[in-house]
Amino acid sequence: MTRPNIVLISADQQRADCFGFAGRRVKTPHLDQLAGDGLHFSACIAPSLVCQPARASILTGQLCRTHGVHDNGIDLDPDIGARGFAGQLSAAGYDTALFGKAHFATYHTTAPTGSPENVMSSADYAPDWIGPYMGFDHAEMMLIGHNWFLPEAPPRGLHYERWLYADGRGAAKNAAYRAGKAQQTGAAQTWHSQLPVAWHNTTWTADRAIDWLKRRDDTPFCTWISFPDPHHPFDAPEPWSRLHDPADVDLPPHRTRDLSGRPWWYQAALEGDPEGSPENAAIRQAFSRIAPQSDAQLRQIIANTYGQIALIDHNVGRILIALDEAGLRDNTYVIYISDHGDWLGDHGLLLKGPMPFDGLLRVPMIVRGPGITPETRCDEPVSTLDLSATFLEMARAEPALPQHGQSLLPLLRGEPDTRSHALSEWELLPGRVGVGLSLRTVRTKTHKLTMDLQSNVGELYDLTADPHELTNLYGSPCVAQIQRQLMDYLAQRPDDMTPVRAAVGTA
Repeated sequence: MTRPNIVLISADQQRADCFGFAGRRVKTPHLDQLAGDGLHFSACIAPSLVCQPARASILTGQLCRTHGVHDNGIDLDPDIGARGFAGQLSAAGYDTALFGKAHFATYHTTAPTGSPENVMSSADYAPDWIGPYMGFDHAEMMLIGHNWFLPEAPPRGLHYERWLYADGRGAAKNAAYRAGKAQQTGAAQTWHSQLPVAWHNTTWTADRAIDWLKRRDDTPFCTWISFPDPHHPFDAPEPWSRLHDPADVDLPPHRTRDLSGRPWWYQAALEGDPEGSPENAAIRQAFSRIAPQSDAQLRQIIANTYGQIALIDHNVGRILIALDEAGLRDNTYVIYISDHGDWLGDHGLLLKGPMPFDGLLRVPMIVRGPGITPETRCDEPVSTLDLSATFLEMARAEPALPQHGQSLLPLLRGEPDTRSHALSEWELLPGRVGVGLSLRTVRTKTHKLTMDLQSNVGELYDLTADPHELTNLYGSPCVAQIQRQLMDYLAQRPDDMTPVRAAVGTA
């Protein structure tokens, strides 16, 4: 029996509801069609609320306190990474490749770490280096992928940065970056990028993946195509940044900061002083916290975010066309996900942090492929943590690491396979919010419980009666039985946690 190909496409910081087919006013025709051709998991959650832990969990199939990347700024051990799904599929005869943003290792450190993703170490990797990396045989990546600063110039940088400067027009491209930041909208971290779309990292990521797909032979393959948007700053390039009129975008129904009745760490995360070096504190304040925005400002942020997503959608369409033209559609699974979401104005919040409202916790998962009935939806509580076990089963490969997730193949085939719950966790170091937190979240079809294991404080929401998560029911007698059941689910987490590690950098 022929083994299927696997194309995993990910966005960074895209909410689960930011699609046209999901009811929001964002133009995503190709992703809408992908959902129409396949299955949409409506209750998929992220295994952690920030990038590095979530991405390491997708690769390894393990929760973050087990693989060790329990916060941003902590590198995935290359030996563990090499034993994730990509390394096992490679050992089983698959061609494996990674394109775009990896973020398995830390960018900004005070000393070189040796990782190709580390800014200070990137110059040690020759221009012709293309992997292997974290189990992927072939890797073409960028460094940070978010345009707060000018891109690193060679000899620093990876494939995208070196490509950007290779034609000798680096000065003109840097001028376009600077000009973009002058196009401020009045909203936080939001501007109309003047970088031509042909030079943008979303376009580049799709270009490199398409070139690789066109060169496939009969060998089965697995590729992770990883777009760095719609992560902040909200800086879609023109004309995409102006595709959605701010006056027409949909605002969150509840967009007021409401700390009353919330766990103690909400206020600490929003108002406390980050610990560590002055540089770390400055980075946290400048890039991780946004003051409350007016409705007019929030409309600008959402419109620009929609532009970032629409540009990704356009390039997803290009990738799908390339698969069709290569005759690969019938035997290829295409999976679209994000590492985590974004509050995007919910509860008066933006970006991410230790408040696992569904806008942040819930993520997209759309799957098209052999044996999947079109226009189907699955409401079972699943996680992107399940992808590793799924890919291993698809490829008939053995895991090299204990798997915390479950294969999604029965659900993809429409077989009965009910799931009771999905787990998410995050061990926050004090440098992020000034205090340490051991957050554990369990989500079912109807309820969600989050606990801080250090203070034994929690929050519980009835997602059916209270979809906007306005009333914290933790400790209420009316949900005592449900709370006990959710606590039991948390206790079922495998007892294989590794020691907490110190951060090597800030992101």
